Amino acid sequence: MIAAIPLEEALVSHTPHELSAEFPDKVAAISRLKQTDAHFARLADRYHEVNREIHRIDSQVAPAADEVTETLKKERLALIDQIAALLSKAA
Repeated sequence: MIAAIPLEEALVSHTPHELSAEFPDKVAAISRLKQTDAHFARLADRYHEVNREIHRIDSQVAPAADEVTETLKKERLALIDQIAALLSKAA
């Protein structure tokens, strides 16, 4: 017998959104920019921090109010946009 998974749980990804997964064709550029561009490195570090916190919340390891989760997800999207812009300039 297959156990049913609650819809909410099925819709939540328990896989973190790592930069290498977001930009699989830019892994070398990400590594290079982390080492040579201080601004990019700060953005990448902040993305990693925010992403890990979202993952902890989504995995129910760390409790958080819905507003906190939404704020973090918006910040992650803003960081992705900034990182994508820097990656496209570096290409």
